[in-house]
Amino acid sequence: MGWDSPRRGASPRPVGDTETLIRAYFEAFNRHDLEGMLSALAEDVVHDINEGDREVGKEAFRCFKTRMDRCYVEQISDLVVMTSGERGAAEFTCSGRYVGTDDGLPEARGQEYSIAAAAFFEVSAGKIARVTSYYSLAGWLRAISSE
Repeated sequence: MGWDSPRRGASPRPVGDTETLIRAYFEAFNRHDLEGMLSALAEDVVHDINEGDREVGKEAFRCFKTRMDRCYVEQISDLVVMTSGERGAAEFTCSGRYVGTDDGLPEARGQEYSIAAAAFFEVSAGKIARVTSYYSLAGWLRAISSE
């Protein structure tokens, strides 16, 4: 196993740890395992929400994901993870059903969708310290409107 060049003051990390952690996060997502997702996150995780605010901390993430699970039933597929040291990016397809009306969005009627999405990660001390998610809200709105 190779080694990353450590950042100033950081200890060396085996190459692949970042990818393993990101994949574990998405595996927990697909199992609808909130506690599994939270176990991959740092206590002070920074979560940049697509077209939304920045939230900080595991409890804020728990509240976000609980709301998401009330409104959406989703699965990730076609996952590709790319890493460089303690940073990573993931490209994937997010498919799901819109089952509960989310604030500021159209009424949920069980509409199905499948959209391209991406997320960026920073890892620190073996935990995900930042998650930044991107997808086309306009594309998602088109997908649920065509149902």
